[in-house]
Amino acid sequence: MKILVLDDYQDVVRHLDCYARLHGHDVKVLTHGAAGPGQMAVRLRDAEALVLTRERTRITEDLLKRLPRLRLISQTGKAGPHIDIDACSRRGIAVAEGSGYSAATSEFTWLLILAAMRRLPAYMANLYAGQWQQSVPPLTDWPLAGLGVALAGKTLGIWSYGKIGALVAGYGKAFGMRVLVHGSDQARARATADGHDTASGKDELFERADVLTLHLRLAESTRGCVTARDLARMSRSALLVNTSRAELIEPDALVPALRSGRPGMAAIDVYEREPVRDEPLLTLPNVVATPHIGFVERASYETLFGGAFDNVIAFAAGRPQNIVNAAALAAR
Repeated sequence: MKILVLDDYQDVVRHLDCYARLHGHDVKVLTHGAAGPGQMAVRLRDAEALVLTRERTRITEDLLKRLPRLRLISQTGKAGPHIDIDACSRRGIAVAEGSGYSAATSEFTWLLILAAMRRLPAYMANLYAGQWQQSVPPLTDWPLAGLGVALAGKTLGIWSYGKIGALVAGYGKAFGMRVLVHGSDQARARATADGHDTASGKDELFERADVLTLHLRLAESTRGCVTARDLARMSRSALLVNTSRAELIEPDALVPALRSGRPGMAAIDVYEREPVRDEPLLTLPNVVATPHIGFVERASYETLFGGAFDNVIAFAAGRPQNIVNAAALAAR
């Protein structure tokens, strides 16, 4: 098959152990995004299979109608709303999905929490600039805002309790935090079984959490679920962490909230428009920002791409697996 691997920004996929599984196929790895839909269509027009790097490229019906040879889209990890599944089904294009590596994002979430609470990026930047033991205080009138804060004894709020949320809860407990979980009935039941407290609703979660981290999947039911009103309930010393999806937060709500000091800080790894261009969050001193690298880790890549490649190989051999739109197979 003619296979294109999209959006390998760091040009590392060719060097993964799992890449050897594609031996015998015509494979090309693209390391730069397209300038627009027209250029994207030209790049992909001869592809029979696409391997997507998470949600870095949106697959729309307008794009699909320009790709007459495409038979398979193999998603690294779970398929999401960046793929128009219905359009794929109508055109007989199968969509396969794999699994993720929860440890990578969980550990990265904890890294952001520690870095933000101890003001690590500011201390490091000032050290390199010749200023000893100085941090830039967040936007607040609290004189102690620039002083780091330990996690022991604080409340860790977690919205959703899947694989990542459960791992983060365990880290919080190990650091002496009180863990407070909000989510579905099933999520709260699992959290209770693991010995954690649960919030009566999201108002309690936002009011009580010293650190609040989001671990929901993006769906129509969760899009914009964190509102400006929710953010206003957080304390001036609280930290909001988002390593999940930017669209979970109501549009245009986070920047004004941070400027007003509620919450006092944010640690962000995800953005509505990626790669980032002119992102207002990057102008705020009370934000620790990273370029969506929670999943960008060696074992994670081997798991994500290995699963995606296995799905391509199975499809090419006439044994489709992990297909989320079985109707597409019949349509072909």
